[in-house]
Amino acid sequence: MSDTIFALATAPGRAGIAVFRLSGPAARRALEAVVGAVPQPRVATRARFRDPASGETIDDGLTLFFPAPRSATGEDVAELHIHGSRAVALALAAVLVRLPGLRPAAPGEFTRRAFEHGKLDLTAAEGLADLVAAETAAQRRQALRQLAGEFGRLCEAWRARLLRALAQIEAEIDFPEEGLPENLWRGVRAEAQALRGEIACHLADDRRGERLRDGLAVAILGPPNAGKSSLMNALARREVAITAASAGTTRDVIEVALDLGGYPLLLADTAGLRAAADAVEEEGVRRAHARAAAADVKLIVVDATQPEGSAAVAGVVDAAALVVANKIDLAPGGAADWADRLGAGPALRLSVHTGEGMAALLARLEAEVARRFSAGGAPAITRARHRQALEATLSALDRFFAAPLPELAAEDLRAATRSLGRITGRVDVEDLLDVIFREFCIGK
Repeated sequence: MSDTIFALATAPGRAGIAVFRLSGPAARRALEAVVGAVPQPRVATRARFRDPASGETIDDGLTLFFPAPRSATGEDVAELHIHGSRAVALALAAVLVRLPGLRPAAPGEFTRRAFEHGKLDLTAAEGLADLVAAETAAQRRQALRQLAGEFGRLCEAWRARLLRALAQIEAEIDFPEEGLPENLWRGVRAEAQALRGEIACHLADDRRGERLRDGLAVAILGPPNAGKSSLMNALARREVAITAASAGTTRDVIEVALDLGGYPLLLADTAGLRAAADAVEEEGVRRAHARAAAADVKLIVVDATQPEGSAAVAGVVDAAALVVANKIDLAPGGAADWADRLGAGPALRLSVHTGEGMAALLARLEAEVARRFSAGGAPAITRARHRQALEATLSALDRFFAAPLPELAAEDLRAATRSLGRITGRVDVEDLLDVIFREFCIGK
C-alpha cells in the first residue's frame, strides 16, 4: 500500500459532475501539483485543475482533502470534483497517471484499503458491494444493515463468548494445581451448547439473505394456451413473451427481473405442460419441470373454461403453489370451481385480457414474497461463505462435545473461533481478499 491509487468514483459518460478519488501517501503532493495547494481538511474548496507539465487549465471545480487516519480508507484521501464530460475526465486522468507514486486503482482497492486499515470488517465491505448493486428497496435495506455492521457484530459476539470458554479450558490444562471450580467444564459445555443452538437457529433461515440478493424465483406453469405468457407480459408490463392463439408458442424458459413492492423477483415463463409433439417441445417441457422443482414460488395458470387441464398440472401443484384460474371473462359463474380442488387451496380468479383479478393476484404474490423475505430481528446471512463458515463452526462444536481429552476439546473450540473470525476477517483471510474485492467496481 505504498502506492497512491486513483480512480473515477462516478460512472463514466456525460454527467453534470464527475469525481476522482485518490488514496495514499502521495495524495497531498498530487493536490499540490494539480491544484497548487492543499485545501483545509474536509472543506469543499473551489479550485482550478492544471496540467503541471504544461500549465494548461483542465477544468474549474471543487476539491476536498481528508487527512489520515480520519478518512474512508484510513489513508490521506483527496477528491477532485470536475465537470462530467469525457474530455475533462480523460485529460485529468492523463495528468494523474504521470504524477510520481500514483497509479490507477484496481477494482475494490479503496474498500480493501479501508478493511486493511480497520475502517470496516469483511461483512461491512460486502454490504457496501451489495448496496452499490442494490436494485430494489428491500435489497437496499438489507445491504445497509450489513454495511452498518449488524451481522459482523453478531459474529464477533459469538466469537468472544467462545474465546472466554476456550480461556477457561486452557486455564484448566495449563494450571491444574490452581484448584479451578469443579463445575468449570459444566459451564463451558453449557455455553458451547447455547452458542450452537443460536448459530443453528440462524442457519435455519431458508437462505433468506441470499435469496434477497439474487431475487426470489417465481415460475409460471400450466397447460398450453392457458395464458401463461400473457400473464408474464402483464406482470412485466411489457411484451416479454410472444403470445398467440395457437398452443405451444413458448418452447423455452423466458426470464425477466421484476421489482414487486420493493422485493426482487426473477419471473420465468415456461413451456406448456402436455405430452410433447416433437423433440423440441419435449425439451421445453423437461425444462419447465426442472424450473418448477427449483422455484421458490409456483404460479399455476389454468384455463377456467378447460377443466381437463387439471391433469397436466397434477405433478407440479403442491400446498405452496398459487393456482390462477385465467379467462374467467369467458367462463360462466362457478365454472372455475374445479380449480379450487387442485390441491393448493382456493384458486385466484383472473382475466389477463380484461385485468379483472390482477390486483388481487399482485397483492397475494406480494404478501407471499414479503413473507419469504421477512427480516425479523436477526441480521441475514447474505453470502455462501458466511454460511459455510457458520456450518464449519457447528462442526467444530460438535467435535468439542465428543472430545475425550481437554486438549482435544480446546483445539475444537479454537477451530470454531477461527471459523467465526474468517467471517469478519479477524483471522486467516488473505486468500479470500482477492475473491471478495474483485467483485467491486473500480473507484470503490
